[in-house]
Amino acid sequence: MADLSQLLQLGQQMQGQLSQMQTELLQRHVSGSAGGGMVTVTADGRGRIRRIKIDPSVTKDGDGEMLEDLVLAAIADAQRKAEELYREELRKVTGGLPLPFQLPL
Repeated sequence: MADLSQLLQLGQQMQGQLSQMQTELLQRHVSGSAGGGMVTVTADGRGRIRRIKIDPSVTKDGDGEMLEDLVLAAIADAQRKAEELYREELRKVTGGLPLPFQLPL
């Protein structure tokens, strides 16, 4: 029975570490960009967009479609980086053990 109680204790510790990791990810930031830096998007470590910066030269041409494409590309880049950060931190918490489920971002 000692093995079962140790396993439960380990599970509780891991749950606490996962909760702490998710809280810490909210404080970390990643940036994605497109168009050679003409559009930059900053997201938190969980992938939520926090800021979008657009170089004024992009709007001078009046090409709204290009701007829309650049914004979408920069958002996708920032969210991809946030996902990588999340997975890296998750590997640290789990010691590289595969989990049977996907944790929500």
